[in-house]
Amino acid sequence: MRLSEWITAGSLSLPCALAALTAPDFTNSDSLKQTASIVAKDLISFYKGEDKDWIYAIGILPGPPPEGDYYWWIGGAMWGTLLDYRHATGDETYDKMITRSMIEQSGENKDFMPANWTASMGNDDQGFWAMTAMLAVETNFPAPPKETKLDWLALVQAVWNEQTMDERRAITKDKDSRCEGGLRWQAHSVNNGWDYINTISNGIYFNLGARLARYTGNKTYAEHSEKTFEMLERLSYIDKEGNVHDGAHLPKNCLDVNKLQFSYNAAVLIQGAAYMYDVTGQSQKWKDRLNLLVDRSLAVFLPKGIAFEYACEGVSSCNVDMRSFKGYLHRWVSQATVLAPFIKDRVMAAFETSARAGVAACQGGDNGQMCGFAWEQGGFDRASAVHQMNVLGALTGLMMKDAKPPVTNATGGTSVGDANAGQKLAELRPRAPITTGDRVGAGILTSLVLAGFAGACVWMSF
Repeated sequence: MRLSEWITAGSLSLPCALAALTAPDFTNSDSLKQTASIVAKDLISFYKGEDKDWIYAIGILPGPPPEGDYYWWIGGAMWGTLLDYRHATGDETYDKMITRSMIEQSGENKDFMPANWTASMGNDDQGFWAMTAMLAVETNFPAPPKETKLDWLALVQAVWNEQTMDERRAITKDKDSRCEGGLRWQAHSVNNGWDYINTISNGIYFNLGARLARYTGNKTYAEHSEKTFEMLERLSYIDKEGNVHDGAHLPKNCLDVNKLQFSYNAAVLIQGAAYMYDVTGQSQKWKDRLNLLVDRSLAVFLPKGIAFEYACEGVSSCNVDMRSFKGYLHRWVSQATVLAPFIKDRVMAAFETSARAGVAACQGGDNGQMCGFAWEQGGFDRASAVHQMNVLGALTGLMMKDAKPPVTNATGGTSVGDANAGQKLAELRPRAPITTGDRVGAGILTSLVLAGFAGACVWMSF
């Protein structure tokens, strides 16, 4: 055998060297789009909802645990990530999947409370799907087919209306209650977490209200958002240094503030605050609030210019839900720069460094280019849909530099809405309280939340 023949034959038996994801030219939008398209394709590889042998519901990723890694709300977050990708790149590849998934999970009452998930519903879970629908509204994503009788804006209004009701809130009629009126973590009293008043649930409600106010011009939404933010400040969930804490318990009069900080809590408030800044005519009050939140969040969650989930990453205790937070940080804060351009330079400088690190972590999995989680540390740990969401969010976030403001009903928005949507709440028969091990919602995610996270994670020390 000649040497060339030996090399050719021998090479067939050797494992192929898989190439890591090639970094884009971060100064070139076409290059960013090309890399983002690869990450998006790898993300959707975790979802086989269009296959006839798919055993899970349409619109969700495999789960919930132990059947798969992902809870229901992560599906909503994934479609939001892909909507952002579509808006930034113009790629309509996933439009049918996004539409079908949101229709399937909209629920019988058109409020993102599908029967299969209503019993374990958290207000934050429902809110994540509503935020994706709001993104569809603001980017003029094609409306659902007429036969569905659905409207993206009406879905959001349904969720907001339901979460405004007393049935979802801490209503004690005690004049000394510090938590009075706060949105509960859980949607139903039979669930553990019912008495936890957390930042993410109230933060999403605040966020949606600010965006609804801007889109519709209805000041009532903004008034509720203002009150919600003031409550978060009063309870020291947002402290004077701009730290954003996780929540507290109603039986403790919300004095037992859990001081763990997760990046998505801060990010959802920053995005909502940018909308309030715009809605209030670029008021100094909201400018000051934004500056405080942004500066502290960059210090806490990008201490070296790279996204780092401080509460869990340093001690390797992040679960799948927590591993998805970097993507929301990049997406939501980048979107805030569109309406509040005075934060753009400092945000985008840090986020470009972070995005570079995220892409560099895409060097594993079966194809050699799946993304890892530990960007600051470098290297690849394991493949996950949420890791792809993170990097895709980081790349699309950079494309927000030249993005146009979200549409409103006065600037070309086509979603009509229904201000009275969602008034009928799904009823549940009382049942034995589930354990936190049985049910983990978007937000606190483990039994540690109900125990105050005692000794579980690293606490802020600066």
